Amino acid sequence: MRWVRRVFVFVILALAVGFLVYTKVLRPVPVVAHEIVRRNLVIEVMGTGSIQARVSAVVSSKIQGRLIELSVDQGDMVSKGTVIARLDDRDLIRQVEIARANAQASQAGVERLVADQVRSQAVLRQVEHDLARTRESFAQGAANESEIDKAEEQVAIAQADLARSKSAIAEGKMLLIAAQKTLEYQQARLEDTVISAPFDGLIVRRDRDPGDIIVPGSAIYQLVALDEIWVSAWVDETAMAGLSPNQPSRVLLRSQPDEPLGGHVVRLGRETDSETREFLVDVAIEDLPEQWAIGQRADVYIETNRLEDVLVVPMSYLVAVDGERGVYILDGNRARWKPCELGKQGRESIEVTSGLSAGDVLIRLANPGKQNALKDQKKVVVQ
Repeated sequence: MRWVRRVFVFVILALAVGFLVYTKVLRPVPVVAHEIVRRNLVIEVMGTGSIQARVSAVVSSKIQGRLIELSVDQGDMVSKGTVIARLDDRDLIRQVEIARANAQASQAGVERLVADQVRSQAVLRQVEHDLARTRESFAQGAANESEIDKAEEQVAIAQADLARSKSAIAEGKMLLIAAQKTLEYQQARLEDTVISAPFDGLIVRRDRDPGDIIVPGSAIYQLVALDEIWVSAWVDETAMAGLSPNQPSRVLLRSQPDEPLGGHVVRLGRETDSETREFLVDVAIEDLPEQWAIGQRADVYIETNRLEDVLVVPMSYLVAVDGERGVYILDGNRARWKPCELGKQGRESIEVTSGLSAGDVLIRLANPGKQNALKDQKKVVVQ
């Protein structure tokens, strides 16, 4: 019986070894295949950024006051000049009425002073006429020197009254100007209680509610113009030489990664971040989707070159063996390692300059996380 047990153990070990040999060496490995073809290859530079508006403004108030009305909300379109908010204007209306009354009083005062000047001029003419008559009478012996002195004194008094009238009019006019300027200032403050849109655009944010106290410069709305909406993307500085305005681009929003949007380069930044070594590239979005938001994250792919009719290999099929880059191709039912020379790289594919031919079938592991790497002459089965 002892020899039977030995034979049994020997058979079990042989089966185990055979199973291991089969699974590690002889059993075909599941792979996926891709046939190489000649096609166009787009060379792109990738950047990541956020949606921004070229023209944007924080709508605020010029004066302090209490909000009593907000006419629009975030998401609303507005036209230039549209009233979008109002402040409590009751105190300012009273200030305007007071300033208007002061201006009217000053105007009346100037008119009274002008009438006084006319009277002073008439009195001066009269006393000057009397002085001339007195001098004629004195020459004929009908008047004495005392009468002439008295007439001359009346002329001097009338001249002083006229000069005083002119000075009073000048002072009154200055007070009138001050009153009118005060009225204009109070009217401007009253007008500032009505807040209008500075340009056509979209309200992307509302920061206040009716009843809030507003101070100059505090945000009520965030308004953006829709003429130019772009992605300000950070791009590695090594790509700078290949970029220029008007290059076609693709924009992928994080909310719609499978729906690329058309775009083009608008402008290039002229400052590189000292830590990341990246610079800003603004890419205009030509057709905005229905749902988008300022500050939304997005990836841009800028076309810098286009190769016509070249051999192209998907990046996912490239492997490195002993530091040399190449691919595994299907040779019958086995994998065969084949090094190749590579050219320009696109987003997901790369140009092959030598080592492969059109029609070669590339293979890679179907389940790379569950299997060891492919090896030369390894048996494979295409799934």
